[in-house]
Amino acid sequence: MNTVLYLVRHADSQYVPGSERSRPLSEKGLEDAQNIKALLCKEPIDAFYSSPYRRAVQTVEAAAAAFGKEVILIEDLRERTLAGDHVFLPGDQFYHIKKQLYDDFAYACPGGESSSEAQRRGASAILELLDRSRGQVIAVGTHGDIMTLILNFFDPAYHFEFWASTSMPDMYRLVFEGNELVQLTRCWPA
Repeated sequence: MNTVLYLVRHADSQYVPGSERSRPLSEKGLEDAQNIKALLCKEPIDAFYSSPYRRAVQTVEAAAAAFGKEVILIEDLRERTLAGDHVFLPGDQFYHIKKQLYDDFAYACPGGESSSEAQRRGASAILELLDRSRGQVIAVGTHGDIMTLILNFFDPAYHFEFWASTSMPDMYRLVFEGNELVQLTRCWPA
């Protein structure tokens, strides 16, 4: 019996330093969350999960409400910590630093998580969800980095280039036989 998992990357949210957990969706992000709702309402979703970050929760909560379900928060689905709060990363170096993190899974910025560390926690959370949700359809609110690292765990073809190609929001339908990813389909844009 297959398990279907929708990975939903959060919609647009204005970056505000020091507010990773609390920053909300922008006006456009809230509009896109309604489009995500319309897409998710086409299938009978059994459960909704999310990173605890507000922007991820807001992206899937309208869909969850349409099903009369709560969004269950999973701490290990949070976004990768890029660097410690005390570390300044120049904006013009952002993509270079991201690429370095994907090229060397052991590398980490000061106070940040390596790809290996973030992937281990994110993939463990997904494997646990797969174990408890056999044969169900579930939706997971997530982030670009952790989503890419989770997908890379199941298929190494998902790497920096995939991360760079994703949008906010973005949505992927994953089909699993047991813990084996057998199909992945992009659902966004609608």
